[in-house]
Amino acid sequence: MVKAKSYEISKHLVWAAYLRVKENNGSGGVDGVELGDYEKDVKNNLYRLWNRMSSGSYFPKAVRLVEIPKGNGGVRPLGIPAIEDRIAQQVVVMMLEPSMEPHFHPDSYGYRPGRSAHQALEAARKRCWRYDWVLDLDISKYFDTIDHELLMQAVKRHTECNWILLYIDRWLKVPYQLKDGTIVERNRGIAQGSNIGPLLSNLFLHYVFDEWMRRKHATIPFERYVDDAICHCGTEQEAKVLKEEIKLRFAECRLELSEEKTKIVYCKDEDRRGNYPEEKFDFLGYCFRARRSKNRWGKYFINFSPAISNKSKAKITRTMRGWNLRSKVDKTIEDLARMFNKIIQGWINYYGKFYKSGMYPLFQHLNRKLVFWVRSKFKRFKNHGQRAERWLGRIAKQQPNLFAHWKLGVRPAIAGNENKQQAIGTE
Repeated sequence: MVKAKSYEISKHLVWAAYLRVKENNGSGGVDGVELGDYEKDVKNNLYRLWNRMSSGSYFPKAVRLVEIPKGNGGVRPLGIPAIEDRIAQQVVVMMLEPSMEPHFHPDSYGYRPGRSAHQALEAARKRCWRYDWVLDLDISKYFDTIDHELLMQAVKRHTECNWILLYIDRWLKVPYQLKDGTIVERNRGIAQGSNIGPLLSNLFLHYVFDEWMRRKHATIPFERYVDDAICHCGTEQEAKVLKEEIKLRFAECRLELSEEKTKIVYCKDEDRRGNYPEEKFDFLGYCFRARRSKNRWGKYFINFSPAISNKSKAKITRTMRGWNLRSKVDKTIEDLARMFNKIIQGWINYYGKFYKSGMYPLFQHLNRKLVFWVRSKFKRFKNHGQRAERWLGRIAKQQPNLFAHWKLGVRPAIAGNENKQQAIGTE
């Protein structure tokens, strides 16, 4: 007689979760097992995972903690679960997400099916035209400070399934393991890098912020992308009052609003007079501020709108520097295009959505790096920068689609003439 399992979990669901994890790839956890290793005996590995989850004997491994450098010199802790733990978490995500999704606020955009950062940016752009003031919120160490007890209360509003509640509780409590093997116990926070993290972090702020705003400040619109949020106010006083009330609300829910980074911003444009200490803000990699724009009839005006932020530019510049093009003299120009076009196109797709011309200086910088590559590769150009640039310019003229940014018209100069890129956006 076959012993019945404690919990009814579909084998097909475990397989579907594995396929989702495989699609996202990612590195292995503390056990050193990478996805390729796991796949060598994938059927037996998945069967064992299903068997343990179904019997209640599944316990997650410690989460590998790595520190990702930030642009300001600090680090962002990233928790990486083992491959099998990511699969188990994805099983729960696929169980919970369909029932939770209809309850989420329409102005919550992060990690939700059919929603994107561009949608949040578009909504913010339009509202900045209608509302004079923005409250730019920053939650101090959000992912590290989420209260487990309050989070589990939120989860229980959406499921009574015992095994889901059991495993979420175990994932929240599993310790971190540092690079030197040190174990760090956890009593709050969600591991960034986990499959369950985005859903749980969204759920927590849904009740802490979104639902609270709907009840207490229904006339104040906002956009939230996980822990990144801005609110639109009609007056400075309204923004000041809202800031203090949110500060109290967060304290009730054991979160802290960063006084240093949270700010009230005046959305100054051609029609808004006067000055204010803060007249710009960053949101989702874009900087919103007054910009000279051109409408469809060719008339110029000052418009409060988004373009790639300085922080994003600095991050991209660091990435380009890491390519170390000068050392790749064994490659052809076509090789370089194949190596980096996907990344360049990704930047264009994301940061070129609004005010694309804000990216042109970055791509002109990339062209200069390509000129340095030409000078390193060909001896005849070693001490002749202008000749190297003209050579690259001729290549760009012959093959304008070779590099993704050349398609925008941002190409090396020919005959020593600088490219004159249009620096005015069309809104």
